Amino acid sequence: MPIKNKDTASVSFVAFVSFVSAALVLSGCRQDMHDQPKYIPLRESTFFTDARSARPLLEGTIARGHLHDDELLYGGKVNGRDATMFPFRVDAAVMARGRERFDIYCSPCHGRTGQGDGMVVRRGYRRPPSMHQDRLRDAPVGHFFDVMTNGFGAMPDYAAQIKAEDRWAIAAYVRALQLSEHATVADVPVSERDKIQ
Repeated sequence: MPIKNKDTASVSFVAFVSFVSAALVLSGCRQDMHDQPKYIPLRESTFFTDARSARPLLEGTIARGHLHDDELLYGGKVNGRDATMFPFRVDAAVMARGRERFDIYCSPCHGRTGQGDGMVVRRGYRRPPSMHQDRLRDAPVGHFFDVMTNGFGAMPDYAAQIKAEDRWAIAAYVRALQLSEHATVADVPVSERDKIQ
């Protein structure tokens, strides 16, 4: 009759205890833990008297990050009229950002110089007006921001693609393009005039 090894018996005992422990732990997981009470949007609810699980928002509720209470920055208006000023200081960094965004979003239609001769126009799309015509040169800067925000004529709005600060940077760059077409020697700083040939 074979004699069991003491080590084999202890391994068997450990395996048995592990199996029983795992069985106890797994028996604690019940199916109703998967079926938690929750409200799925637009499903009926027996809890609320109006039977809707989605609750109506309280009046005046604003989603986080969407409080656009600065009329100038987010609307391009001052007292309901197109702004004639920028909501922040325009410096070289703002102009560089404006040029970059203009080249990405505006130049396909308006062209790199704002003449309205972009690549899609050459392919048969409707030609936008030149930024250099008197009507647009005389328009307040808030007009350009408003058109980018809300669209105008055949131009769609770009509010979802271009954040407000970048729309202002583009408007500043448009002003620079307009000035470049109609600049005089008096517009050049005295220290830079000797560079003009």
